[in-house]
Amino acid sequence: MKILLSNDDGYFAPGINELYDHLSKIAEVTVVAPDRNRSGASNSLTLEQPIRAHQTERGFYSVTGTPTDCVHLGTHHLMDAAPDMVVAGINTGANLGDDTLYSGTVAAAMEGRALGYTAVAVSLNGHHCKHFATAARVAVEIIEQLIESPLTKNRVININVPDLPYEEIKGIRLTRLGNRHRADTIIPAKDPKGRDIYWLGPLPEGQDVGEGTDFHAVEQGYVSITPINVDLTAYNSFDEIEQFLTNFNNFNNRT
Repeated sequence: MKILLSNDDGYFAPGINELYDHLSKIAEVTVVAPDRNRSGASNSLTLEQPIRAHQTERGFYSVTGTPTDCVHLGTHHLMDAAPDMVVAGINTGANLGDDTLYSGTVAAAMEGRALGYTAVAVSLNGHHCKHFATAARVAVEIIEQLIESPLTKNRVININVPDLPYEEIKGIRLTRLGNRHRADTIIPAKDPKGRDIYWLGPLPEGQDVGEGTDFHAVEQGYVSITPINVDLTAYNSFDEIEQFLTNFNNFNNRT
């Protein structure tokens, strides 16, 4: 079993090191991760400059690119053979609801799935994360099941683990993505020369956080598992869009 392990916090982050130690007991693991924190990189690629990679003392590949770059580079050039699975994490902090749109950790998993591999993203829910060993242990248990029962094509498993000792985890819940308030989190400031600058502030609180959501599960002490589609096509909107397009009959019937 070969696993490509990546993240968005950087190769030095406690989460990826803890997960590597646990995964190495069940698989051959290659770590390909950014050389610095790339949180919020989402699915971005590095296009305007070269990407460099070097191995650290632990044998991890440190890459001057995004998490998506890391998965591309790892699967196509740095690994001796293609992986059976791409795992991203453990992220320091949750990736709940619409966080998944911005998360480099989730993006790394989505890139793995887009390339045809089983893919898992793992995050630890907390403001001052401590229990990375809990998240690693949970992740390994789930990954062992995925090895036995692989996912169907076009699925990513997004896992969020409460920042608790393993013994205090209440169980696992299948959840949907909630979402956060559409609050303005921009913090205006001035640079030393008096010019306007802006900082992105803390994430807003959840808005859709009721029972059944990923927010609710982790708040109640449960591991949240949310399947995510890579195919973004809104199939359930076809009828509505077809009705809308009837306004373009003259356009379509041009001679």
